[in-house]
Amino acid sequence: MALLTLLLLLAGSRVELVDEIYTIPPAKWRFVPVELKQMPVAVHCSFQVVGSNATVRVALLSNEDLERLNADQPHGFLAASQPASTGSLSYQLQRAGAYAVVVDNRALDTPVRVHLRVWVDFTRGGVPPVGTLSPERRLAVILISFAVFFAIVTWSARKLLQATRR
Repeated sequence: MALLTLLLLLAGSRVELVDEIYTIPPAKWRFVPVELKQMPVAVHCSFQVVGSNATVRVALLSNEDLERLNADQPHGFLAASQPASTGSLSYQLQRAGAYAVVVDNRALDTPVRVHLRVWVDFTRGGVPPVGTLSPERRLAVILISFAVFFAIVTWSARKLLQATRR
């Protein structure tokens, strides 16, 4: 973990965590742990089945969902690919914590070899995401602004009229 922290400090905005070929047994899954302390960060993953035309599914899970998957209980995921022989996924995380990239071969009865690359990207670290208000909220902001503006103008006009009459 100290090595990962040192790499984050020295490497800059992109850190490659995994670039390896994994053998996934039939009807099994394997995972790569991803522990993150610096936010926000985008987790990227690409995969390719090597030597066959088999399909696998790759997903990004929180540590809690990984524990549920390990206990064979219903679980969720943050991002997932469709079953394919090659593909990628990306997800922008907003909270620090422990995550896992899972390669799922439970749909097949044969082992597969998967070239998996996982990297994190910190380039959006200082820039907040750009957003817009819905049309209903925009209308509400405009109406409230007009009401406050005219209330202040009316109050000021009354005070000025009272001051000039004295």
